[in-house]
Amino acid sequence: MSALEDDFTYVLRKALIGHALAPSDAAARAGLPEVAVLALLRGTFCASTARKLAAVLGLNAEALAGHPAYQPRPCAVPSIVRIDLPFGKEQVNCWLIQADDTIILFDAGFEPAELMAAVAANCSRLPDLAFITHAHHDHVGALSQLLAAGVPVHAAGIAGTLPMEPGATVQHGPLAVRACDLSGHATPALGFHVSGLAQPVLIAGDAIFAGSMGGCGTPALYRHARRRLHEVLDALPDATVVLPGHGPATTLGEERAANPFW
Repeated sequence: MSALEDDFTYVLRKALIGHALAPSDAAARAGLPEVAVLALLRGTFCASTARKLAAVLGLNAEALAGHPAYQPRPCAVPSIVRIDLPFGKEQVNCWLIQADDTIILFDAGFEPAELMAAVAANCSRLPDLAFITHAHHDHVGALSQLLAAGVPVHAAGIAGTLPMEPGATVQHGPLAVRACDLSGHATPALGFHVSGLAQPVLIAGDAIFAGSMGGCGTPALYRHARRRLHEVLDALPDATVVLPGHGPATTLGEERAANPFW
């Protein structure tokens, strides 16, 4: 079982930053003593406190109340390989999707040697194509190595890559990869819809995680990020497999029920 990227304390901190609220302000608006909110932020969970805070922070109250027990089902699409790589004391995902003779890599990890070794362990050759969700350093570590090896890399706003805009599609073998705008945590940032597998797939980068979303530096970016998530994801079916930049794979159906930011 893979741990979530964010526990409930991170969810609350991201929402507080997004609303520019100090814990004392949120407590006052929720009719709670500040000590109860501080206890929650320090890891002592209370479902009733969580529900009251959710109403103030624009979160799904039942999802937040159930967050400590949430774990998405394991990804059951055999064509998808998760490469879980070290990033300092944390972890970061790259994803390989293989169909027939086509191999596509999404994101490039933090340490180049780690990513290239993992690709070699899972594939008999380099990927045919690569796509980068955003330019944060934990997602582009092996970019130079991929480019030097002649792998075409598609991204937005990253030097040396093939520019890709939201709405553009790249077809390779049986797989079609269509870009969408998932900016907010990073700008620009692309998500990638992948069709041609048994289920629809969305590579989400750091826009959404199982049970959470990417952190945003300002309330304006937070509002933008949540708006982009809804505009991109609301029309997709529950069966869509979501492959995030950190933490386990999930599905849109599970996130609609269990992600407090939904």
